[in-house]
Amino acid sequence: MALEDARTEVDTAFTRQGPRGLAYENAFGGATSFLRRSYTKDLTGVDLAVTGVPFDQAVTHRPGTRFGPRAIREASALQAFDAPYGWGFSPLEGFAIVDYGDMAFDYANVPAFPDTLTAHIRTILAAGAGSLTLGGDHFITLPILRAYAERFGPLSVIQFDAHSDTWVDDDMTRIDHGTFLYKAIRQGLVDPARSVQVGIRTDNPDTMGMQILDARFVHENGAAVTAARIRDIVGDHPAYVTFDIDALDPAFAPGTGTPVWGGLTSAQAAHILRDIAGINMVGGDVVEVSPPYDPTGVTAIMGAHVATELMCLYCWGRR
Repeated sequence: MALEDARTEVDTAFTRQGPRGLAYENAFGGATSFLRRSYTKDLTGVDLAVTGVPFDQAVTHRPGTRFGPRAIREASALQAFDAPYGWGFSPLEGFAIVDYGDMAFDYANVPAFPDTLTAHIRTILAAGAGSLTLGGDHFITLPILRAYAERFGPLSVIQFDAHSDTWVDDDMTRIDHGTFLYKAIRQGLVDPARSVQVGIRTDNPDTMGMQILDARFVHENGAAVTAARIRDIVGDHPAYVTFDIDALDPAFAPGTGTPVWGGLTSAQAAHILRDIAGINMVGGDVVEVSPPYDPTGVTAIMGAHVATELMCLYCWGRR
């Protein structure tokens, strides 16, 4: 840490000069943007826009993920001092990364939410940036995928999750975090033959053609083999990475709506994300962080680490 900067920097979310560089203000003070990036709506020259979507009205069990983006941002202050470990480069210094703030929406007009979110992401993509979204429940991935598919065509999806989210639901107007992928595949947004789910440990007979590396596969084969299999499935096809925090075992991430035992460890997740470097990642999200169910804050810390790894993964192929 640069001690002199620590003595003088504060509120770099608003006072930072330019979108590049590490931040040294005290982790326990100041405005908590993601990794102390500048809060801005100006996407000129931006490589990656981090944005929050505090929506949790599609959950099947416990709500609370509307508080996820705020908690992840606060937890990310712990990581803003250094280049992310294990990547060999510093995306915070080499890339223009900003905090685009949260999406505005009418919480009482739920039917209008999906189109509002698609338009929000469409704006980021039109500016030439990628998006990294902090959720929110997992439904948010469906409207995001619509914006991406408009630009890239049917996508490869790499989904870290305890649940497949392909439960049958042919009412395309319903908003449900457990059916987002079923609908995405039915609507032609996702190519399941070139997509993969990692960490699954709940039963669903209809996999919609998705490749599955369940939690037991990861435990028995290890992170390196899992990552190699992911790369084989996805190839160089445009890939969207969505990380449901319940992919992690509740021992590592208790603050989520539908926790399931037997999940990935934090080390396994970190190693897999680092070992799939080189995929053609076009965007990503971390979802289902529900702070009310975790008074320790560890789940938000996990979410901040995942988001940081996704940032690195996005920037890796653009160095």
